[in-house]
Amino acid sequence: MKLISSSHSIGQNLYHLEWCPKYRYNMFRQEDNKNLCEEILCEIAQRHHIKIIEMTVMPDHIHLVVELPPTMSVSEAFHKLKGASSRELFKRKPTFCKRYPRRHLWSPGKFYRTVGDADVDTIIRYVKNHRIQQASLDIYPSMS
Repeated sequence: MKLISSSHSIGQNLYHLEWCPKYRYNMFRQEDNKNLCEEILCEIAQRHHIKIIEMTVMPDHIHLVVELPPTMSVSEAFHKLKGASSRELFKRKPTFCKRYPRRHLWSPGKFYRTVGDADVDTIIRYVKNHRIQQASLDIYPSMS
């Protein structure tokens, strides 16, 4: 993955997100429900400048690998994706109200993890070596 550059920043904001319907019901077992959920998530992501790298809608949970805008937190991304998708699914599939009469489709729980093309050991080694390299470049070492 390449780094994203904006006017005052450069970096990578990739996450693996996962959540499930309340009570882990198999709401997306039927192909049309699964396809509708995928379509709605794509619409929401596009609206909020969230780039979907990979998506899998399982019968009882959702997996996404997303690239978030630099100013968006993971919490905000979940809020937008879960909230808008729930609202839109109930609008387009009124039969979902039979299972969830209070219109609370998603479980409050969620899973997230950063994803990148550098692993933890590589980053730690880079930071450590950077400090050592910088110290050797100091012209006037401290007198401690």
